[in-house]
Amino acid sequence: MAPWALLSPGVLVRTGHTVLTWGITLVLFLHDTALRQWEEQGELLLPLTFLLLVLGSLLLYLAVSLMDPGYVNVQPQEEAKQEQTAMVPQVIPLRRCRYCMVLQPLRARHCSECRRCVRRYDHHCPWMENCVGERNHPLFVAYLALQLLVLLWGLYLAWSGLRFFQPWGLWLRSSGLLFATFLLLSLFSIVAGLLLASHLYLVASNTTTWEFMSSHRIAYLRQRPGNPFDRGLTRNLAHFFCQWPAASWEALGAEEEEEEEGSSQAV
Repeated sequence: MAPWALLSPGVLVRTGHTVLTWGITLVLFLHDTALRQWEEQGELLLPLTFLLLVLGSLLLYLAVSLMDPGYVNVQPQEEAKQEQTAMVPQVIPLRRCRYCMVLQPLRARHCSECRRCVRRYDHHCPWMENCVGERNHPLFVAYLALQLLVLLWGLYLAWSGLRFFQPWGLWLRSSGLLFATFLLLSLFSIVAGLLLASHLYLVASNTTTWEFMSSHRIAYLRQRPGNPFDRGLTRNLAHFFCQWPAASWEALGAEEEEEEEGSSQAV
């Protein structure tokens, strides 16, 4: 195999993220920021905490980007269909993916980038070079929260090292790189904050980015008003982060259908 064949988009993206993360951290340590002042004063707790948070965010990033997001298995398809038919009323029948020919569970979608069907598909993240789905979505939200904390702390550290009352040439040589880092951290903080807020909203209502953006194109959402998977804030959060109650989306869809039929009969 040629060496350049190993440089897949995923390897390049993850390497770039790692280099950028430690590069920004190094800039914050080398300039006269609060981080360096704490270090010179012997107050090592805060610098060590910052380093541990940076390391934690990087490890979470790698975990989310490398793990299986919830690919639909190919082999036990017919068995899965028979089992599901026995357990769940076929209110919403399974459909077969026209690309990889697997039977798609409810809320699954085929990803053209990964070339696989993903359970509870949310989106394909280009910065991760991986899908965000049923298995890694909780870790993705945790990563966004930790990354935002690190970015905001880094933003404060970069600002603490900027000295504006200097001649232009001297300022550019002493603080130009730190100011560029400050601008970069500002941009990343805005993006991470918006992403975290949007995903917390989606989690609270038990919906996905794909369902939110394309509800008019999804059969199981077009057929009924509202979100059939919303069970209230507490149950939505418990199911998302703790997988409780442990039930398939088909079962929840059937439960919703029964509740609607019961309400209509009562009226």
